[in-house]
Amino acid sequence: MNYTDSHTTRYTVADYLLDRLAELDVDTVFGVPGDFTLGFLDHVDERSDMRWVGTANELGAGYAADGYARMRGFGVVSTTFGVGELSAVNAIAGSYAEFVPVLHIVGSPTEFVQSSGRPTHHSLGDGDFDHMVRMSAEVTVAQAVLTPDTAAAEIDRVLSEMIVTSRPGYLSLPADVAEAICVRPSGSLAVRSMCTDPNALRPFAAAARRLLDDHSPVVLADIFVHRSGAQEALDRLIKVGGLQYSSLLWGRRVVDESAPGYLGIYVGEASRPEVRRAVENAPVLITAGVSFTDLVSGYFSQHLDANARIDLQPHTAVVAGEVFDRVEMHDALETLAELVVAAEPVGGQSMCAHRRIRDQSKGGALTQEALWHGVAAAVTSSDIVLAEQGTSFYGLASERLPHGAVFMGQPLWASIGYTLPALLGAALAAPERRPVLLIGDGAAQMTAAELGTVIRNAVPAVIVVVNNNGYTVERAIHGPTKRYNDIAQWVWTQLPYVLGGTSGLVTTEFVTTRAELDAALARAAGNPDRLTLIEAVTAELDVPPTLTAIASAAVTANVG
Repeated sequence: MNYTDSHTTRYTVADYLLDRLAELDVDTVFGVPGDFTLGFLDHVDERSDMRWVGTANELGAGYAADGYARMRGFGVVSTTFGVGELSAVNAIAGSYAEFVPVLHIVGSPTEFVQSSGRPTHHSLGDGDFDHMVRMSAEVTVAQAVLTPDTAAAEIDRVLSEMIVTSRPGYLSLPADVAEAICVRPSGSLAVRSMCTDPNALRPFAAAARRLLDDHSPVVLADIFVHRSGAQEALDRLIKVGGLQYSSLLWGRRVVDESAPGYLGIYVGEASRPEVRRAVENAPVLITAGVSFTDLVSGYFSQHLDANARIDLQPHTAVVAGEVFDRVEMHDALETLAELVVAAEPVGGQSMCAHRRIRDQSKGGALTQEALWHGVAAAVTSSDIVLAEQGTSFYGLASERLPHGAVFMGQPLWASIGYTLPALLGAALAAPERRPVLLIGDGAAQMTAAELGTVIRNAVPAVIVVVNNNGYTVERAIHGPTKRYNDIAQWVWTQLPYVLGGTSGLVTTEFVTTRAELDAALARAAGNPDRLTLIEAVTAELDVPPTLTAIASAAVTANVG
């Protein structure tokens, strides 16, 4: 390990924890300091392989750790006991819902203080210091309150379970326990392997062979391909079989949207007709890592024939309703690639060719359609594209992104404001990529303080704030002119300078036409070392077509 300590030769619980995190390729800890965490943070500060990134608040730190984990594989947030950890719990819940391994380290009062039951600050004053542990147990896969005797084993247990399940974990680290002497790791972190059972794989292959039977299948892919580390196997299946394929909005990062076989995004009844026909009428449909949630399925409007479907989940495969447990997704995809290898490659033009902008003058008022078409055209293969839930997420639904670009959203937990702090984490996890954030004005107000953290860390992002005068996604569902969908009007082009930006580091743009948007995006590309914030004004009742369909389904669902 790269740990160096200029003050003492004692090896502590804090050192052990940080060594294990370094082993997992973590080099950043996000959070907000508190008196119960300061000793632990000294250990972070003294390392050459770890950095502390303080955020404006704990919620932002949790979102940033989530964004970091989605790019790096594992994230860490550190908060103080009680007030700090509860501020972060929304972010941790989102990580739990969306299968993102984020470790929540909570600096807590000393063992003596807790055992004495004294009414201590940040507690509920009743002498019970486990209230927050019990709360966090609902949104983490493993938890531990560390003690000197069990700290090493408990740290390993929590980290291992997080890796296996790809979900968050929780460690309560009393201030004195952080400084307790600990034995160094004797080897690498032991993580139980999830292996395919050959006795299950063979009958799976036989069943799949019978179903395929000279049919050329269509593939529908989703986020759990990424969470299972099976993307290369999926790519191989598609390429060797020359298959047509689609993805859900949640998992669009797992497929190449630039190849001829790409059909487009499948959103149930909200899909484009040609995409829906190809997916729902496929002679055999291979669904890989698919999870149908309301907001990515057109409110469960998918119509898939179970008898013509091969469904692959992280550890289970299903062929025409027959379940095969202990079949890992990677192995199932490799097996299917062997079965379809003789198929003819798909040729011709992709069914997801760009649509023309209808009567959109470059000088006319900026529409949602023109906005997302222009943004998509400016995205490069090395970008991380973060789309906030609402008009941004659904506005990009019908736009193709170049192969290699990473797309990030949060459609299941759908906590608006998530993407701005997530940009910070994702950018620090993958500094070689340009972060491009697309966020509505209402969502941006939720976590705008973290723009200052982005600026302080010199992240050269492109941030497009869609100024459509409030919660347009809610207007589309109900109350288009109601006051409860209004927000305060901010001067977005001045905000970066209030939050620490300077003219040498930040550029702001105000655009109301497609021509102005294109010019602003081009200037941003020409200044890759600067942060560019573009305020793009659209009409408050201008709604992307996919969102219109989703909103209509939401109305039906919400009334019964």
